[in-house]
Amino acid sequence: MKKTICKVDYDTETATLIHSKTVGAYGDPAGYEETLYKTEGGKLFLYTNGGAESPYKKEDIKRISAAKADEWMAQ
Repeated sequence: MKKTICKVDYDTETATLIHSKTVGAYGDPAGYEETLYKTEGGKLFLYTNGGAESPYKKEDIKRISAAKADEWMAQ
């Protein structure tokens, strides 16, 4: 997935995958996945996707700070 936020391109195809978390099983309407990526320029972002009853009803990309990324990794 690719998304431009504030004139910066975030692309799951070209970024480095750091860590991924999955909640629920495949097909679970409340299940979702969160994946942390890092761009070549060092920017961090979360790719999110989930079922109809999850917090992420459609796939999206969200910018994330290094502090928030550390917090997310510690969960």
